[in-house]
Amino acid sequence: MAKAIWQTAVVSLDSHKATDIKLLDVAAVTSIADWFLLASGGSANQVRSLCDYVEEALAKEGYHPLRTEGYQTGDWITLDYGDLMIHLFRREVRQFYDLERLWADAPAVDIEAYLIQENNGEENRV
Repeated sequence: MAKAIWQTAVVSLDSHKATDIKLLDVAAVTSIADWFLLASGGSANQVRSLCDYVEEALAKEGYHPLRTEGYQTGDWITLDYGDLMIHLFRREVRQFYDLERLWADAPAVDIEAYLIQENNGEENRV
């Protein structure tokens, strides 16, 4: 599974307008997972849509969540893929819980190469 799962998830979230996408390498600080992928949406509907898109993209690659929480409210959805925990938030909820601060000992992974770079109205992956 390793790197391929989070790469697919990052690309899917980014291409569907998720904001503030961050990947934390939590392997050394918890046994829950190896990575936490965090992303935000502007509304509960957008957060649910991001969840649907990322689940679809990962299913095409043969990955299925072991557990999903929070879909109904759309404020904070977690998708448990074993090694990867995906946290999708409504912006205000993400600010309130501030997982980046709680997991400050976990280094951020550079995901810039998987994000769309906008240049003069054109989108290109780096």
